[in-house]
Amino acid sequence: MTNWPPDRDELTRQLIRIVEIRLLDPIEILLEDGATTGALQRMVQAKATSWAALLLGEDDQAAALTAARLIAALYPGDTALEPPADWWRTPFGRVVAHRLGHPSTQAVSYSVAGAMLGITRQGVHDLVSRGKLARHPDGGVLVTSIRSRLNRDDSRTTSGGKS
Repeated sequence: MTNWPPDRDELTRQLIRIVEIRLLDPIEILLEDGATTGALQRMVQAKATSWAALLLGEDDQAAALTAARLIAALYPGDTALEPPADWWRTPFGRVVAHRLGHPSTQAVSYSVAGAMLGITRQGVHDLVSRGKLARHPDGGVLVTSIRSRLNRDDSRTTSGGKS
């Protein structure tokens, strides 16, 4: 299973990098003003620390709301967010899996479920076969069962048990 929680500094760096690429770089191109975007970059660096703290904190609701706000701002579009499997292995992807599950669907493919859980597709198949993950009636794995498994494994790890 995925390592939880991700490293706070690694998560902070990833958030800064995403905001720079998706928001600040386009603003700098449009405004042709490095001074303004430099000031924004310093603000983002300070704010990313607090976002990471909220995402990794004890307040599940605050973490989920922060994750949802970041997804809405960083991945806007007319279609639902469908990140590639590797995205789920990043610090932010792991936080989203734990706090929200998949932000735009009730069920995911076995390969995406594996990426969210940090295991192979075959591992997901085995967990579904043994009733440890719930299969969606139309195929795939229910995201709620993935989140339940992640949170169950996390509670075992933090209480000293095996995951």
